[in-house]
Parts: sequence; structure tokens; C-alpha cells
Amino acid sequence: MGLLSLAIWTPIAFGIVLLALGRDDQAKTVRWVALIGALVSLLVTLPLYGQFDSHSAAMQFVENAPWIERFNINYHLGLDGISFWFVLLTAFINVIVVIASWESITSRVNQYMGAFLILSGLMIGVFCALDGMLFYVFFEATLIPMYLIIGIWGGPNKIYAAFKFFLYTLMGSLLMLIALVYLYTQSGGSFDLATWYALPLSSTAQTYIFFAFLAAFAVKVPMWPVHTWLPDVHVEAPTGGSAVLAAIMLKLGAYGFLRFSLPIAPDASHEWSGLMIGLSLIAVVYVGLVAMVQKDMKKLVAYSSVAHMGFVTLGFFIFSDLGVSGGIVQMIAHGFVSAAMFLSIGVLYDRVHSREIAAYGGVVNTMPKFAAFALLFSMANCGLPGTAGFVGEWMVILGAVKFNFWIGFAAASALIFGAAYTLWMFKRVYLGPVGNHHVKDLLDINPREFLVMALLAASVLYMGIYPKPFTDVMDASVTQLLKHVALSKLPN
Repeated sequence: MGLLSLAIWTPIAFGIVLLALGRDDQAKTVRWVALIGALVSLLVTLPLYGQFDSHSAAMQFVENAPWIERFNINYHLGLDGISFWFVLLTAFINVIVVIASWESITSRVNQYMGAFLILSGLMIGVFCALDGMLFYVFFEATLIPMYLIIGIWGGPNKIYAAFKFFLYTLMGSLLMLIALVYLYTQSGGSFDLATWYALPLSSTAQTYIFFAFLAAFAVKVPMWPVHTWLPDVHVEAPTGGSAVLAAIMLKLGAYGFLRFSLPIAPDASHEWSGLMIGLSLIAVVYVGLVAMVQKDMKKLVAYSSVAHMGFVTLGFFIFSDLGVSGGIVQMIAHGFVSAAMFLSIGVLYDRVHSREIAAYGGVVNTMPKFAAFALLFSMANCGLPGTAGFVGEWMVILGAVKFNFWIGFAAASALIFGAAYTLWMFKRVYLGPVGNHHVKDLLDINPREFLVMALLAASVLYMGIYPKPFTDVMDASVTQLLKHVALSKLPN
């Protein structure tokens, strides 16, 4: 097994072991096995960082073996600068979620922890797959553990939210499957992505393929107007589920645009870039305004995720180094910040059992350590310079201004909305006098919660202060992608 196979199958193997530890009276053992599994899964990804050549745009750590030979489907894995950080981010967030869920989950602990570990391996598989059908299998398989996490450990309307999540994402993915089969026939029976990139597809074929992929990836991002499943799912999902959904799963759709839509249908991507930019700006501006009127903290952060991911798709479809790199950086930063925001809400919910903003007030008086972390994460959510949330948005806005001043202006205006809804929420929840007896009785975060907050705070600050390691890795791959997309593939 190569390094990528280890990164994919190590957490899945630990997850299967956890499923075998079936009784709740073994919960303590289960939690420690889950933590060991998550740490080992993170450790096996670290050699990737040491051995990755950031100056090369070629796929690295490539593994290629026959899988379903009759249909020429291969177990084909590889990593480039575009996908590199998402493998490490997925493994890191998995460790954070296991620690954060240590005490909050008390029933079916083995199934809960096992589902997260299996989900982590499947998501890493999505980022590593270089075979179209292998990508589709990993992409769809991620739905199963997340569906169970929402449907079993979620809130009062968990069944509704789980079905909505599953149906929305599955419906879009069926169109992607049709596009994959079409590309398979056009390439003479190959699911290899590199083969598909070289196909001389007509303008009409590219348009159909572009919209088939759009149906799958737009729902997953989620882009406006197919974003309506996300707030419902976040509200009902357990804290760990919300953290992984926002930090990693939303990135699968955005990553799909870079790996499939842009390189396979470059002419259609250019032709319909205006539509994509328009939808992105609506997400950034309109959804930001919607976030302002939310009374539920989770719903507010869920809508802010839609707005932040709007910057990602905006960056991709202005076809510039700054835009695409900024979009990828924003995805990584949003992984840290959104996980931190949802886990912070989880800390309060575990104590008061309410997500309503009105149920709090003056939390800083009883939980000063926690309030300090919450302030940092809120500032990062606003895009404050010096935090991870600033870097990607700033790069995208710079790229957008160079592309078209008014598009850049519209995107920049959204930063005002982000600051408004985030700081207003922080003011009502944390500042002022103690709001009620629930807040008065709160205890500050314990060492386990402090560790979770500290790890995320360090990540947010490190990326905000010194983003060079993140951008250096992706530069060569982004440049190659843009050169490929700039070349027309229309037949003469």
C-alpha cells in the first residue's frame, strides 16, 4: 500500500473495528480506540508533506492498479497541489471532532465514532481519486455515514433533515453519473481523468457535461439557489456532524469544479462563467443578508458558510491565478474557521441545550477563556487580517477587481455583511451583563475543550499570519490548470 492508500484505508479500518465494539458499557474503550485511530490516520498523512514536491504540477504518490477490469475501471490515486491540503485538513479535523465529541455522545458511541472515521477515509478518497468511477464511488459513499450521523444523533427533526440532505445530493449526482458514462464512451472505454482532459469535445457536448457536473457540485458546495438543505441539516446535526459537514464535505463540490468541470469542459466553463459569477455574488450578498436575521446560532453560521463558499466559486470562474489560488485558500481557511464556529456553539449547547441567541447574554462574565477563543473565531469569520479567514477572501477580491471592478466591489461589500452578522451575534451572546440564570451557572471550558479550541486557534492564526506554505504548494498545479483551461479544445 502506498501513502495515499494508507491515508484512505487506515481510518476506515479503525472505523470497522469500532463498529465491532458494540456495547455502550465499552464507551470509554471506544473513545480511546477512536482517538488512537484518528491520530494514526493523521500521522500517516504527515509523510506526504515531507515528500511532496511543491515545484511540480504532476500527480505525485501515484498508485494505479486494475479494479474492475471488464470496464477498465482502475484503483488510480494521486495528489497534486490542488488536492494536497485537503487530505491533511480532513485527517486533522477528524482528530478534532473525536476529541470534541468525547462527552457529548453517550449512546451508540462506537457507531458514532466509527461513522466519523469511515467518513474521513472516504472523503480523503475523493480528493485522491484519478479515475472517474472511483471518484464517483467515494463521492457517493460519503453520503452514507453522514446520513446516519444526522439521522441517529441529530435533533428533533433529524429524519427530515437527513432525508433532505440525502435526496438533494443524490439527485444532483445522478446527472454527474450520466456525464461520466458519456465521457467513458467518448474516450474509447476509459475512466482515466488525464484521458478525459485531452478529449476534443464539441461545444454542445461540453455544455451538457458542464451542467451535469454543475448539478452535482453546486448542491454539494452548496450554491444559491440549491443551498436550502444546508441550514436544516446543520440545525439538526450533532455538533461533530456540523463541523465535518462545513469543514470538509462542502469542499467536495468545490473541488469537483477544479478536477472535472474546468479541465474537461473548458470552453463551456468560459461560456457560462457569467452565470457562475452571478450565482456566486448572490450567495455572497443575499445569503449574507439572510444570515443577519437568524435567531438560531447554527443557522446563522450555516448561512455564513454559503456566503463564504460563494467566494470560492467566484474565484474559480474569474480564471486567474489569484482567483483560483484564493478560492482554494478560502476552502482551507473555511475548514478551520467553520469547524471552530460550530464546535464553539456545541460548547454552549452542551451546557444550556439551546442554540437560540436570545437564550444567552453576558457569557464572557462566566466563561472568559471560552469567550476569548470565540472572539478570535468570530473575527476570523469576519475576515479580519491576521486570521485565516482574511487570506483567501482578499486574494479572491484582488483577482475579481482585476477581472472586473464592479464584481470585485460587490464581493468586497459582502465583508461588511459578514462582520455585521458575526459581530452582532457575538455581542448578543457574549457581551453585556449576565442574561439569565442559565448563563450565571455556566462553567468555563475544561482542559479537553481548551485543547480543541487551542488547536483550532493556532491553525487559524498560523494560516492568517504565514499563509506562504499553503499557497506555495498549489502554485504550480493552479498555473497548469489555468493554462489547460485557456487552450480551446474545440475541434477544427
